[in-house]
Amino acid sequence: MLAPDRNRDRTNVGTAAQACPERSRRGCPAEQSSAASPPNIQRRAFLAMSAATIAGLVFWQWRKPAVLGAAPAVDSEPKEVTVVLFSDAGQRLKQVRIAKIVKTVAEWRKQLSAGVFDITRNADTEIAFSGKYWNLHDSGIYRCICCDNALFDSATKFESGTGWPSFWAPIAAENVTEIRDTTFGMVRTAVACTECDAHLGHVFDDGPEPTLLRYCMNSASLRFVART
Repeated sequence: MLAPDRNRDRTNVGTAAQACPERSRRGCPAEQSSAASPPNIQRRAFLAMSAATIAGLVFWQWRKPAVLGAAPAVDSEPKEVTVVLFSDAGQRLKQVRIAKIVKTVAEWRKQLSAGVFDITRNADTEIAFSGKYWNLHDSGIYRCICCDNALFDSATKFESGTGWPSFWAPIAAENVTEIRDTTFGMVRTAVACTECDAHLGHVFDDGPEPTLLRYCMNSASLRFVART
């Protein structure tokens, strides 16, 4: 997630070519032009298309490791972590030491939708203004979509204008983990769930008082629970 991250919107726009009218007695102009093209022109077109294909593959191979670099490393051995438990009403219960949730890729794919998997497990970013929580103003808490760990309280949510739900503090410092992220040629701080390592978003130093921080989160990484 950039600051603000509007450069990763992925919109495919295309226009289908119109068919040549059957009633034309001279044939389709495009077909005539193609048939009349000298061999050297056709060869140059083929080479240009091949170069574009190779460039696209190279870009994807560069981009994919960069995106994955923002995700926390998965430990092969289970370990314990410290988190603070909260009721759905937002009441702080107690600090506990629990086993970190570790699952295989296949297990996460079975539990999560494709889009949520890409964001939480591969550190992808949802398109700005596309998430269901960026404009939500209800009172409640936000839990991790992967493990239900309490992450943020609506009391710290503010309107950042970025198109992503933004908070000036987590519900408990123990419940989130900050990771140095050097992808895309810049230094940022990624934020992950302490309990299961789900990628949540990034934190920036342009937020409001009292922390001056902006935790810019993906809606797809969160599950909102309204206060009753």
